[in-house]
Amino acid sequence: MTFRELLKEQAAVLGRAGVADAENDARLLLLYLKGWEEKDRLLSMEECAPEADIKAYRALAARRAERVPLQQVTGESWFYGRRFRVDENVLIPRFDTEVLVETVLTAEKDRDIRLLDLCTGSGCIAVTLQLEGGYTDVTASDISEAALRIAEMNADAMKASVCFVKSDLFEGLAGPFDVIVSNPPYIRDDEIETLEPEVRDHEPWAALSGGPDGLYFYRRIAEDAGLYLKPGGRIYLETGYNEAAAVRILFEAAGFRNGCIVRDLAGLDRVFTAVFGG
Repeated sequence: MTFRELLKEQAAVLGRAGVADAENDARLLLLYLKGWEEKDRLLSMEECAPEADIKAYRALAARRAERVPLQQVTGESWFYGRRFRVDENVLIPRFDTEVLVETVLTAEKDRDIRLLDLCTGSGCIAVTLQLEGGYTDVTASDISEAALRIAEMNADAMKASVCFVKSDLFEGLAGPFDVIVSNPPYIRDDEIETLEPEVRDHEPWAALSGGPDGLYFYRRIAEDAGLYLKPGGRIYLETGYNEAAAVRILFEAAGFRNGCIVRDLAGLDRVFTAVFGG
């Protein structure tokens, strides 16, 4: 069996399993297995696949056919041009979250600020901000010890200087900070059941669930953020596409001003940012 035949075989398997982009996922799994770039694959498609490769590739595709996310099958996900380690304990980094990172990097030019990333998960936000912004004092917190282990591995692998803390939001953290950033769980509980199996069945519920209305964590952050921000400090939050206006109301009621909503490339509300007090 050639690699071309093997790829076609497993793309069909994935298609029958309902995988949305079966051919592309089959291609990416083959690249992952062989450690190839796309040019290597194109040059090798007519070669006979070794039995060991056939067995290993079918095993990878079988997991994907069970609707395990591609990133969990490979154990890696790309974010802001870097490869992050992921597993079932962390939310898979989304392209939408790059809007949050870009918003912070554009506004915060002072390298010497104290920056806090709440609900860090894989650490993709904190690590990227530290490396891209050169910020000298970055703290990242998460309630999940398993998530923090992944985040620490990512920071170590990329030589990012980030202090990780096990914390339920602000619990146990020492402020004040100049900037607080977060991509908290924000999906309504009843909406989670309608999501694709890759998300609904395989990503951690705690990283998805924003409570009955999706705003549970925003309320908690709004209530306490002022205690951990310097006067004039700024908060940056990723939001659901239909939540930014409600988040704005919560934070204005908590003493934040100059609220601004940033849209993503699809024109949807994606980031809320505001200044505390002052």
